[in-house]
Amino acid sequence: MVQSEYMRSFCYRPLFCCFFAFCLLSCSATKNSTATQTNAAISSIRLLGEYDIPYALSFNNTTVGGLSGIDYDVKQDIYYFISDDRSAINPARFYTAHIYINQKGIDSIRFTGVKSLLQPNGNIYPNNKQDPANTPDPEAMRYDPVQNELIWSSEGERILRGKDTVLEDPSIRIITTAGKYVDSFPIPADLKMRSIEKGPRQNSVFEGISFADNYKTVFVNVEEPLYEDGPRADVTDNNAYIRILKFDRASRNNISQYAYKLDPIAYPANPAGAYKINGVPDILSIGNDKLLVIERSYSTGRLACTIKIFIANLEGASDIKNNPSLKENSNFKAADKKLLLNMDDLGVYIDNIEGVSFGPVLANGHKTLLFIADNNFSPLERSQVLLFEVIE
Repeated sequence: MVQSEYMRSFCYRPLFCCFFAFCLLSCSATKNSTATQTNAAISSIRLLGEYDIPYALSFNNTTVGGLSGIDYDVKQDIYYFISDDRSAINPARFYTAHIYINQKGIDSIRFTGVKSLLQPNGNIYPNNKQDPANTPDPEAMRYDPVQNELIWSSEGERILRGKDTVLEDPSIRIITTAGKYVDSFPIPADLKMRSIEKGPRQNSVFEGISFADNYKTVFVNVEEPLYEDGPRADVTDNNAYIRILKFDRASRNNISQYAYKLDPIAYPANPAGAYKINGVPDILSIGNDKLLVIERSYSTGRLACTIKIFIANLEGASDIKNNPSLKENSNFKAADKKLLLNMDDLGVYIDNIEGVSFGPVLANGHKTLLFIADNNFSPLERSQVLLFEVIE
C-alpha cells in the first residue's frame, strides 16, 4: 500500500545470413505472438521457503526497498520488481533479478538491473517536493511477452489541504523494458480523484494488475471501496466491496467491472481508533475467469500482517461498470470467493505482502507461486520473498 534491462562482413552470403539472424533475434526480442500464460487449477499451495532481501541493500546507486509488485519472464528467467519509492529516495524505478530456487526453497536472489520509470517527455518522475501533482505512487507491474512491454500502475494522490490540495488521478501506463513511456490506459470517470467524497480514497486505488486470456485482457483492482460504493472494511462484516476492472489490451478500454467483497479486518487496532485496514494489494489470473486475490489486513499494535489468499470466480458475477454506487444500488452479484490459504496458519512471521507471480516449474512438474512483501523502507519490516508449491 505504501510504497522493482536489459554486425559487418566482406561477403554477400555471410552478410545476408547475419542480417537474417539479426532479424530473427530482433523479432523474438520484441514480439512473441505464441506466448501463453500460466494457468492452474489450484487446490492448495504449500510453503517451500522464505528469503529476506537485506534491508537498505544498495544496488547500482539505489536503495532496494518498497518492493510492491513482482512478475516473472519465463523465457529469460528473470523477475521484475517495482518499487513504490515516490522518487523520494531515488527516482521511481523497477528492478530485474534472478531468483535461484530448488525443491527445498529459495537459495538466493541476485539483482541484475534497475531502470527508472520515465514520463511521456522522457524525464524521470519528480518527488512530491518538486511537483506533487506529477509524483507517481507505483504499486504493480506486469510483463507482456507478446509485445515485450511492461505495464505498471500508480495510485495517484488525493490531499485536501487548502492551497496545498493535490488531486492526481491514478494511472495505468505501458513502458518498454528500458522504462520508456509507450502509452496509457484511459481511466474511467468514476476512478478519477475528486475533492468531494466521491471516487477513490487516498492511497487505495490501483494496487493490483494481472494479464489474462493470453495477454489479451488486463485486470486491475482498487485496494479499498470507492466512497460511493460503501465503507472501508472494519473488524465486523460491513459489506465492503471493491471493484475489479477489466480492460481490453488492444484498445485499452475498460470493458467491464466486477464487485469483490472484502473480509473483515483480522484484528482490532491498539489503541482503539488507530489505523487499520483490509484491502487487496494484488491479483493474478489463474485462467477460466478466475483470479488469485491477496487480502492484506493490518492493524496498529500488531507488526505482522494477516494475509489471506482467495480464488475469486468472475463467471456469473454482475458487470457493475454502469452501476454508479454499490451502496445505493445493491442489485448486483459479487464475484464468488473461496479461501485458499490464511498465512496466519503457517506459523511463521508474515510481513506486508503486496505482490504475487507464478514462478518456474519445479523438478516434480509442479508450478510455483512467489509473493513479495513491501518493507516500506523501514528497518522494522522485511522485504520477504515467499515461495509456494502449487498443488493442482
